[in-house]
Amino acid sequence: MFKKILIANRGEIAVRIIKACQEMGIKTVAVYSEVDRHSPHVQLADESVNLGDPTPSESYLNIAKIIESARNVCAEAIHPGYGFLAENPDFAKACADSGIKFIGPTPEVIRLMGDKIEAKKTIASANVPVIPGYHGVKQDLSTLIKEGEKIGFPLLVKATAGGGGKGMRVVHAEAELEQSIESAKREAKSSFGNDSVFLEQYIDKPRHIEFQILADEHGHVLHLFERECSIQRRHQKIIEETPSPVMTKKLRDEMGTAAVAAAEAVGYTNAGTIEFMVDGKQNFYFMEMNTRLQVEHPITEATTGVDLAKWQLRIASGMELAFKQNDLVQRGHALECRIYAEDPSNGFLPSIGTLEKVEIPIGPNIRNDTGVETNFYVSPYYDPMLAKLAVNSENREESINKMIWALSHYVVLGVTTNISFLKKVLEHPEFRNGNITTHFINDYFRDWLVTKEGLPLDAIIALAVYDSLHTQRQELVRYKEADPHSPWQHVGRWRMGL
Repeated sequence: MFKKILIANRGEIAVRIIKACQEMGIKTVAVYSEVDRHSPHVQLADESVNLGDPTPSESYLNIAKIIESARNVCAEAIHPGYGFLAENPDFAKACADSGIKFIGPTPEVIRLMGDKIEAKKTIASANVPVIPGYHGVKQDLSTLIKEGEKIGFPLLVKATAGGGGKGMRVVHAEAELEQSIESAKREAKSSFGNDSVFLEQYIDKPRHIEFQILADEHGHVLHLFERECSIQRRHQKIIEETPSPVMTKKLRDEMGTAAVAAAEAVGYTNAGTIEFMVDGKQNFYFMEMNTRLQVEHPITEATTGVDLAKWQLRIASGMELAFKQNDLVQRGHALECRIYAEDPSNGFLPSIGTLEKVEIPIGPNIRNDTGVETNFYVSPYYDPMLAKLAVNSENREESINKMIWALSHYVVLGVTTNISFLKKVLEHPEFRNGNITTHFINDYFRDWLVTKEGLPLDAIIALAVYDSLHTQRQELVRYKEADPHSPWQHVGRWRMGL
C-alpha cells in the first residue's frame, strides 16, 4: 500500500479522499490555489502545496506544477478526484512517465473513452447496444447532412469531445439540420478545441441510468448496480438515487452484464461508470464511460457497503478485488442531492460570496460530503457545488421523506442556494411516483430555467470577478500589510455601492 499520495483536486472530493487515506494510514498532500488557502481540504491534509494563481489553467489544470509538487513531497501516487485532470490522458501519462502511480485507468483507456466516436465503435464490438447513428471520420458538411437524412428526424448532433450539453443540438426537421451542425461545431471548437461531431437518433425523454464498475489489475471486473441520474438541469445531474424506480431484475441483469462487457472490452482498471440511455420501452443504449470516481458514488456505498474510494487505492496498489459479483447485494434505497451556490429563481446563476453560516443536518443514515464551512469564500473560479447530501432508508418513499427533512434543516447563509428548489423537485407528485426522465426539470420547472430581467449577465460576471479579486487582494494584504487596521483593508464593496 502507498505511504503518501497527493490529491490533485479541491473541495469535497479532496476531503473525501483525504479521509479515506487517513483511515488507511496513508499520508496525504493537498494542493491549493491562492483563493483556497484556508479551505478544509488544505487543513485536513498532512502536507499542502500552494499552486498560486487561482485560474484553473494555472493551478488545478497545470500538469507540470502538479507533477513537480508530487515529486517535491515524494508522493508515490496521485489521486485526481473528478473534474479538472481526472479524465485527461496526458496527465495520466505524465504521472506514469514520472514514476508516479495514477489512481485510475491507463492513459490509453482514458484517451479511447474520451473519444466518443471510437468509444462507441469499441463498445459496439462487444455487443453492447449503442444508439443508431453516424460516427464516421468524414466531417464535411455535405457528408453530415447526407448521413443525418439517412438517420431521420428527430436526431441529435453531439460533439465528439463534448460534455455538459456543450456542442449538442436536437434537430427536429431537415430544414434545421445544416444550421444545427454548424452551430454545434462552432461551440465544440470553442469549448473543446475540437469541432468533430457525430449524429444519432434522438430518443425523446429517456432515462439516464449508469452502472458503477470496479476492475482490478488482475482481470477481475464487476458492477455495483445502477444509479438513476435523470434529474438534470442543463445536462448536469442534481439528484441521483439507487435503485432506479424503473428497474426490474431482468433489466438490471442485462444492463449489468453489458456494463461489465464494456469495461472488459477496453481493458478497464479501477473505478469507472458506464452510462446508458433507457427509452420508454426499457431498451437501453451505451452513451459513454466516465473513467473516474463519480460525484454520486456515496449512494452506491450506502446500499452496497463497499467503500469505493478505498478500493480505488487498493486496486492502484496492486490488490485483487476481495469479492465477486454474486457476493454483492443492494440493501435499501439511497438518494443524493447536490447543493449548489446558485439562484434557482434566476436561471440558476452562480451565487458568489462568503458563507456567513453553515449548519448541516445530523441524523441516522444522513451523509454530508463537503469542502466548505462557515467563512468559506465561494469564488467564480470553480464549480459552485457546496456539498453532496445523501440519505438512505429501507425504501424509496422513506428516503425521499428523509431527504426533505434533511434539506429543511440545512442552513447556508451568505449566498443563495438551490436547497428550496431541490425540495420542490422531491415533493413533486411525478417524482414521488418515479415518473422521471432527463426532461423532468424542463417539463415541470421550465420557468426556473429562465434568467430574470435585471442586471445584464456580463455585468453580473464583472461584479463577481471584481468581488473575487477584491477578496484575493484582502487575503494577500493580510499577509503583507504592516498595519492590520489600515482602512484600505476594510473598504469592501463600498466602492461599488454594493
